[in-house]
This record gives sequence, structure tokens and C-alpha cells, in this order.
Amino acid sequence: MTDEWKRPRPDAAGYRRDALGAIGLTIGAGLSSLLYYRIGSYDDPAPVWLTAVVIAAMTLPLALRRRYPELVAVIASVGFFVTQQFAVPEFLVSNITLFMAIYSVGAWSTRRRRATIVRLAIIAGMFIWITVNLIISVSDPELLPNVSRSGVFSQFASFALLNFATNLLYFGGAYYFGDRMWAAARQRAVLEERTAELADEREHSMRQAIALDRVRIARELHDVVAHHVSVMGVQAGAARRVLATDAAQATESLVMIESSARSAVDEMHRLLATLRDPLSADEPNEGAPDAAAQASSTRGLEQVPELVAQSTAAGVSAKLVTVGQPHPATPLVGFTLYRVCQEALTNVRKHAGDRATAEVRIRYLGDSIELEVTDTGIGRGLSRGTTGHGHIGMRERLAAVGGRLEVGPRPRGGYLVRAIVPLTPAGGSWPDDADSDASLTEATP
Repeated sequence: MTDEWKRPRPDAAGYRRDALGAIGLTIGAGLSSLLYYRIGSYDDPAPVWLTAVVIAAMTLPLALRRRYPELVAVIASVGFFVTQQFAVPEFLVSNITLFMAIYSVGAWSTRRRRATIVRLAIIAGMFIWITVNLIISVSDPELLPNVSRSGVFSQFASFALLNFATNLLYFGGAYYFGDRMWAAARQRAVLEERTAELADEREHSMRQAIALDRVRIARELHDVVAHHVSVMGVQAGAARRVLATDAAQATESLVMIESSARSAVDEMHRLLATLRDPLSADEPNEGAPDAAAQASSTRGLEQVPELVAQSTAAGVSAKLVTVGQPHPATPLVGFTLYRVCQEALTNVRKHAGDRATAEVRIRYLGDSIELEVTDTGIGRGLSRGTTGHGHIGMRERLAAVGGRLEVGPRPRGGYLVRAIVPLTPAGGSWPDDADSDASLTEATP
């Protein structure tokens, strides 16, 4: 918010309250003057008509104190001067109205330099007037005849000091509290502006999160479709070749196609159900058998052997090697590594060639888990490089869990996909890597 900020004017209801307050002060000032007339505050008071005019001039303009604060303050100051100078018997409400007028200039004036000048001019004029009256009182013995004027700390000197101190507190309070109210209103406006900005930022973040979630789901669908369709393609080709000579083998291939199709439809159904019903992730459908075990979000390193078996069944021989003592990983880490393995094996089937073999190696290191998928194929196509959508998806998945991806051709031929995810063990450390060789296990479907 800049220094050019202007305090918003009140609404119609605010102006109505100001008008009612001004009318109330007018009535109060009239009653107060009648009481002062009654007790004889002045030996020769001002006529009633002048009292009525001065009271109206002091109080009624306060109805516009928030619209024209400087003008109202000047009128109230002139009215206050007249009440004191021409013996208008009113001392209570006149002081209240002058205080409110000066306060309103500080609290509501939109031109701060002019507000300062007007208030200082009014206060200086009042003190000049007070000083002149005190000088006149000193020079005229008939004024305040019972007050001693002799000595530095005479009764009159004490009276003058008390008068100055009272007026200093009076005008200083009106000036200070007006400025403080302006500052408070400005701070409130700043907070409201920041609140609105935060609300807009939250709305933007929500829209961005929705867009990112759509990208994530699109990549999930890419992984599901690419994996299962590649399996079905290989099995369909195998069934076509042996259909006339080996019906049993053709039937086995068709069963594999059916199983892959069902799995793909099931996973896509669950992904799309997440979009359709946000509660579906927390409240599984009744009657769905073993829904949690089949949901794609529950897959992890424990399901990697299934991917290896599917690859072998699809015609690309694969084996699983586990190095080190397995230790637990978070569901997110396990799911990420599962998807990386699925994408890598899919690329092997699509691009490595007919005679290629694959190896999936999981290394449990002291502070990380490493998944490595290698093949012996010749490699072809864009997806074997670093610009394919599959590799982009794998990199972003790993970045989300603090991991990194290494891809590229191997020196001895074939292709390498290595995912490394660091771990932070809770409540201890993982087993030492020295036992890795002793715990080497192989699983060949």
C-alpha cells in the first residue's frame, strides 16, 4: 500500500449516525446553556439569540465531520472562540465539540499535509488567544481581583501554568488520537488487502494443484495403458503365430491378454473414480472384493515380482535380483519405485527388440533404495532417449520423493534405468552394506 492511500468515506448509515450525534449534541448544549444561565455564570451573559446561533454553529456541522473535516474544525473553533469571548454561558458541550472537530481532522482528512496545517493553525490560534487573555488579566487588577499577582510563584502564575497545561493536554490529545485512528484505519486496510491477496493466492494454488493432479493422473493412465497394452500386443502376436499349431499356447496367451485387459480397466476405473468422487480414496466401495489390495495406490516394491512375471509372460525374459537386507519404505517411495519399474519394463518390451532380456535389481543401501532395470536389447526409438514422456514422468515422480534418475545406454550394450531414492530411517539405522553379498537373492519367474 502506497503513501497515497485515502481512507474510504463512511456509507449512508455512517452519515446518518453522525447527523443524529450532532442533533444530540445540539440538544445537550441547549440544556447546558440553560443551566449555566440559571446559576449565573456570567454577570452580563450573551443574549439568547446569540447563544442559540453559536450553539448551532458549534454542534450541527459535526454531522459532516467525516466528509468535510477541515471546514467543520474551523467552524467549531470560531464558535468556541465566540462562546468564550462574548460570554455565552456554555462550557461543557463546547469543549466536547471542539475536541471532536480537531480529532476528526486527524482521523478522516484525505490530505494529510493540509490536515496538519489546519490543526496546528487552530491550536496556535487558541494558545495565542489564551496568552493574550492572561496578559490582559495581569495588566487589569479588576480582573480576578482576589488572585495575587506578586512573586514568581504567585497565585496568578500558578493559574496561568495550570491553564496552559490543561489546554496542552486537551489539544495534544485531540491531535494524537486523530492521527492514531488514521494509522489504525490504514493498518486495517493493509491487513484486508493482504487477506484478499492471500485468498487469491490460495485460489490460484488450488487451481494449480488441480492442474498438477490432472497431469499426475494423465501420467498414471499413461503408465497403466502403456504397460498392459504392450503385454497384450506381445501376447496377441504370440497367439496369432501358434493358433494353428499349438492351441494350448494360444489359449494361454489369450488368458494373459484377458488378465492384462482386466487389470488395465480396473486401474483406470480407480483413477477416474478419484476424479469423480474425492471421498472414494477414503471410503472404498462396499461390495468390492479386496479393494485395497487391488488399488493402484497400494502398489509398491512388494508387487515388483508381478511386473517381472508379466514381462516374462509377455515374451521378454526378466529376472529380479534383491541386494541387501530389505528394509521398509514409505508407501509413496514404494509406489514411485513400482511405477518406475513398470515404465522401464514397458520400454524394454517396446524398444529393446525380440531377443532382449531384462534384469530388475533392487539394492537396499544404508540410507537409500536403488532400483535398476537393465536390458540386453539394441535400443531404438525416442523413448529410449531422454526426451520421452515416460522418462519425464519418472524424473518428476522421483523428484517428488527427493530421488534422482539415471538413464542411458550401457557400455556393453543395452539400456540402463536407475532410480535412487534417499531414506531417512526413523529410530535407528538400516543394516550395514557389508552384508549385501550374503543377502543376495534372485527370483526368476
